Amino acid sequence: MGAGAGSVRREAAALVWVLVLAAAGGGSVCEAQLRRGYYAGVCPNVESIVRGVVAKKIQQTSTTVGATVRLFFHDCFVESGGPSYAVELGRLDGLRSTASSVNGRLPAPFFNLDQLNQMFAANGLSQADMVTLSAGHTVGLAHCGTFAARLRGADATLDAGYAAQLAAWCPAGVDPRVAVAMDPVTPVTFDNQFFRNLQAGKGLLASDQVLHTDPRSRPTVDALARSRVAFERAFIDAITKMGRVGVKTAWAQGNVRRDCAVLG
Repeated sequence: MGAGAGSVRREAAALVWVLVLAAAGGGSVCEAQLRRGYYAGVCPNVESIVRGVVAKKIQQTSTTVGATVRLFFHDCFVESGGPSYAVELGRLDGLRSTASSVNGRLPAPFFNLDQLNQMFAANGLSQADMVTLSAGHTVGLAHCGTFAARLRGADATLDAGYAAQLAAWCPAGVDPRVAVAMDPVTPVTFDNQFFRNLQAGKGLLASDQVLHTDPRSRPTVDALARSRVAFERAFIDAITKMGRVGVKTAWAQGNVRRDCAVLG
């Protein structure tokens, strides 16, 4: 790998390891009990340990980046790359985890702006937060089925060249396990390219492209597309707010899992 690839891995790891720490530690907001340095007394090296494990995993598979961002989002909204920041720690793992608890609590790939705003507002997040956090789709993959309707229905908001490329990757009857990068330009770099893609009609999901199509959210998209510094600042603010959603800090509400698949 060249120096550029190594830089991408380091950048992605910077985002992922802090999210792992935040999610591993997901109802009412109880932010006062989250704090930086939560594990300093019992495991002072936890940050360097997690950073090393995550960096190794990203070298093995870049999909770790998108998967971890999605994990953190799920942990905050359901229940249990780029900018680095000081994470508020102390979340406990939930005592239950069922598929049925997810229904209606995560945004669908066909949501319009009103539906997106309603879901995020229910978790104390603004439209600006929602638009900013959608940049989590600058990394990771999406299965063909999540956007196939846009290809078959000749979606006018989708760039024609991009649509033709997607149709070649996801023809009718394609294996449902096939997935494509959500960001066609910088698929393994956590950056504000996501917003530039929306400006070009290259948002993969309908729920992403609507952020630029709808005039109510377009100014935020354009502002974040212009400045990576502004994007990173806004993303840190928004993800910190999201990290305070659905927090469990009382042992009657949750526990710490040594094996993610088994209650502690």
